[in-house]
Amino acid sequence: MSKKAKGINPDLEKAISDLLKATMSDPMASLTDKTKILDRALKLEQLKAKISDDEWGAGFADDDDE
Repeated sequence: MSKKAKGINPDLEKAISDLLKATMSDPMASLTDKTKILDRALKLEQLKAKISDDEWGAGFADDDDE
């Protein structure tokens, strides 16, 4: 069984980018539609940052008050 590649699927990135462009330029798209796709794009950026930073979230278990 082959090991799955680490990272975001480029096809997924392109699909979200294209959907964001199309939704934002559509005058008939509702505010709800626009915020949903914007939320997806922001979530993708958050995941990319998490993948690229090995120490992301590492400080949550540290207790600095002691």
